[in-house]
Amino acid sequence: MALLEVRELAVSFGGVVALDHVSFSVEADQVVGLIGPNGAGKTTLFNIITRVYKPGAGAVLFDGTPVTRLAPHEVIRHGVARTFQNLALFRSMTVLDNVMVGDHIRTRSGWLASSVPMPAAMNAESASRKRALEVLDFVGLAARASHPVATLPFGTQKRVELARALVSKPRLLLLDEPAGGISHEEVDGMSRLLRRVHTELGVTMLLVEHHMGFVMGISDRVVVLDFGKKIAEGNPSEVQRNPAVIEAYLGAA
Repeated sequence: MALLEVRELAVSFGGVVALDHVSFSVEADQVVGLIGPNGAGKTTLFNIITRVYKPGAGAVLFDGTPVTRLAPHEVIRHGVARTFQNLALFRSMTVLDNVMVGDHIRTRSGWLASSVPMPAAMNAESASRKRALEVLDFVGLAARASHPVATLPFGTQKRVELARALVSKPRLLLLDEPAGGISHEEVDGMSRLLRRVHTELGVTMLLVEHHMGFVMGISDRVVVLDFGKKIAEGNPSEVQRNPAVIEAYLGAA
């Protein structure tokens, strides 16, 4: 059974078709790239998986469970985490505090224990801090744990957001343009880091990306959308040679 199954997914906004009966699957331990021109429906698909949007038709199953039966926080509990095209960090908070936000699903003490210095809350806070620091060390940012996020370069902030997603120990990581807006050197570094996430942490990944060298170099399989339709699927070399993909990106000759 696939870890993620997208079945005949369709959604429209005000008469505009964003996804037109799209189907594909992501096997456990795979890295799958989701590419296409702007407006192809890639981020919309991410938003359906994470329950931001409700599909008009079709289904998304995570490990056999329809995600439409889950609340957004339950999707995270089931093992799905994501990063965003536009960073969603708390800029006035430190790096460490931002990552600890991603660990909130592990906090089991109630509101009373959290509001006063009770042992359960103190133990939970200590354990959360330890997990966050371990993840920051993994992404190479342990030395910047106490730095305010707003003072860090954009590429570094992307690693903070990745750490916040990883601290929840996801089985599936949705990455929305991890290489967007960063330098060539940072793109290489992000590629190496995501390879480690995949191989060392065993995280399955579905990534949206416009940087073709990046996505083709890291993906086992690539799915291509254009105007909400799936126009190609296969390994990177097959997709790069596909005439429909070439036309979607470059236009007809």
